[in-house]
Amino acid sequence: MVRWRSGTVRAIRRRWRGTVELSVFTDGAELRALAYPELVGEPQEGDRVLLNVGALVMGLGTGGYALVVAIPDRLPPDPADDGTTRDSGHLVKARYTPLQAISLGVDEEASPHRSVMASAESLDGMPVVTADLHSALPAVLAGVLQEKPQARVAYVMTDGGALPAWFSRTLDGLRDHLAGTVTTGQAFGGDLEASTVHTGLLAARHVLGADITVVAQGPGNLGTGTTWGFSGVALGEAINAIGVLGGRPVGSLRVSDGDGRPRHRGVSHHSLTAYGKVALFPADLPVPDGLEPALAAEVDAALAPLAERHRLVRVPTDGLDDALRASPVGLSTMGRGLDQDHAYFLTAAAAGRHAARLGPP
Repeated sequence: MVRWRSGTVRAIRRRWRGTVELSVFTDGAELRALAYPELVGEPQEGDRVLLNVGALVMGLGTGGYALVVAIPDRLPPDPADDGTTRDSGHLVKARYTPLQAISLGVDEEASPHRSVMASAESLDGMPVVTADLHSALPAVLAGVLQEKPQARVAYVMTDGGALPAWFSRTLDGLRDHLAGTVTTGQAFGGDLEASTVHTGLLAARHVLGADITVVAQGPGNLGTGTTWGFSGVALGEAINAIGVLGGRPVGSLRVSDGDGRPRHRGVSHHSLTAYGKVALFPADLPVPDGLEPALAAEVDAALAPLAERHRLVRVPTDGLDDALRASPVGLSTMGRGLDQDHAYFLTAAAAGRHAARLGPP
């Protein structure tokens, strides 16, 4: 299950919030590795590091790095608290793994937001956009801000992909454009920590003051190519949570004209399963105008059965291409950029525009 290596840090390649990318020499070659200083301490050139290289050996795309498990000869100091009380939090994430992280939950007794969260029961009609892939986040945000530049947008990160929010360079690049990030479930490293999607949504609304929230997993979608074997199935449960809490669910569709896999061309089977079979609460499913005619016909045919429960909403796309091209972070999904899979990003931006047009509650 784990492929271990011991290596030596040759160079610090780059940094972003919560993460350091390294060049590490091991087994006669240099490789790329990531370290999370909050977990393992601050790496330096010359350090001996213990690595998990499984994802790198497998050749994964998003997660194709070696990961630093420890800097054994120079351990980081303990946190400032003595660890015997719950004053600094007791949410254990990545539970019962060697690098389980203990953090302060937004609704814990020691949290400064405890009183707000204890009385929070509703999203007060806040629009919430759900998306299958992390790569949709900047496109949804572009659509929101093109329509309503002053909107406060929060991101609720679920635990279907990367667990550390620090892995995402996209989040680092969007820091000045988001009201904040709430990491939920086993995910951690956000501005706020929550134990469930429900508390994450309430925190986005009542602590971060969001007008609109986006729910999506972190980078690194898991899928087996079967109907039910993908991490994005949790989107349907997110729709249900939004509905139960009195929000306005907006389901961003995963539409592609660039994916070579038949199950993801047109409307991905991920969207058809999550929204068509798992989501029990009605949601708005925005469909962008301006798709290439053959693709538009394919999308309409695939979505027709979903109209029995959900509302299919046509969204004009004027100005959205410019908004996408002005994104503060690069747009990429499965290695394809904006021009290689324009329909994917346009559909996500249309969902953002529709959410903005629903207006702040």
